[in-house]
Amino acid sequence: MGKVKIAPSMLAADFANLERDIQIINQSEADWFHLDIMDGVFVPNISFGMPVVKAMAQHAKKPLDVHLMIVDPDRYIKTFAQLGADILTVHAEASTHLHRTIQAIKDADMKAGVALNPHTPVNVLEDVINDIDVVCIMSVNPGFGGQKFIKNTYSKVHMLRTMIDANKSATLIEIDGGVNATNCTNLVEAGADILVAGNFVFSSEKPLETIKNLWQIANA
Repeated sequence: MGKVKIAPSMLAADFANLERDIQIINQSEADWFHLDIMDGVFVPNISFGMPVVKAMAQHAKKPLDVHLMIVDPDRYIKTFAQLGADILTVHAEASTHLHRTIQAIKDADMKAGVALNPHTPVNVLEDVINDIDVVCIMSVNPGFGGQKFIKNTYSKVHMLRTMIDANKSATLIEIDGGVNATNCTNLVEAGADILVAGNFVFSSEKPLETIKNLWQIANA
């Protein structure tokens, strides 16, 4: 397995000082920017939309990992490609024709991600696991930042890692929700490749040091 990636969630950034927080991530040990797009329908919250993503893309010097928590995500695949998304993740629960959606993301020259809510078993991806670049395991119920980590995530990651290895797939496993320096080691041992961290990073008095510490623990 390659080095574990850290992807700070910009949902937890200070939107009154967004460029400052983008520059913090640019200067940090982080690998990706994680952007949570919420529509208030698929999840009970609204985050930010295209103008904010466009503004972030102008300043971000690392890949944009865009996570769509929206209904009918197919409508916006080309739009997010044009905005500068490098990875586009849709929810399996929101995609009626998931294989078609994955192919459409790849046709738009982005890496294709699929997210699973806490109640969704990993075996729903068995027939498409070799088509997916990233599987995002939600370790909280999506819609809000700062939630408590769901411990069943560990066994879920282990099951997904077993499936990926059995299919000789290159799919990466991403964990989104409640990730911190305490649980990251167990997540990596279970098979995680990418750790999304929001409040843990941006509520820190020294976010650069927090990111570096998380990266070092995850890659120890």
